[in-house]
Amino acid sequence: MKQLLIVAHAPSPNTETLRQAVARGAGHPDVEGVNVRVMAPLDAGPEDILACDAIILGTTENLGYMSGALKDFFDRSYYPCLEKTQGLPFAFYIRAGHDGTGTRRAIESITTGLRWRIVHDPVLCRGEYDPAFETQCEDLGLYLAAGLDAGMF
Repeated sequence: MKQLLIVAHAPSPNTETLRQAVARGAGHPDVEGVNVRVMAPLDAGPEDILACDAIILGTTENLGYMSGALKDFFDRSYYPCLEKTQGLPFAFYIRAGHDGTGTRRAIESITTGLRWRIVHDPVLCRGEYDPAFETQCEDLGLYLAAGLDAGMF
């Protein structure tokens, strides 16, 4: 079984709904060869990254940056994973009250340093909450899980 790790900060009911949508997509019944693990950033660490075959990150936009919880996850995981996870397939979504630009740039900077390989365009859930965000996040989870299951990455 391939391992898909979802590490997403969900401080509100809406962000919890988005995290569940990603997990629902990743757990689609047609995807049989992938085990999905969902964790909060403060509960996840380098050992979880090292045990996965792909990762989906989720965060809120906080003052034009990623959540402190996701930043803490990267701070604790960066050096233990630096030489061991190069090429790790990943994707991410941002729940942005504004435009998400700074948050996106920060995640891309860190993951570029880790030499992870982005396999899906970032999902930017911008502005007022829209139930369509849930479909976008569910599709993201399905894409990563199905791609992993099919050996695409």
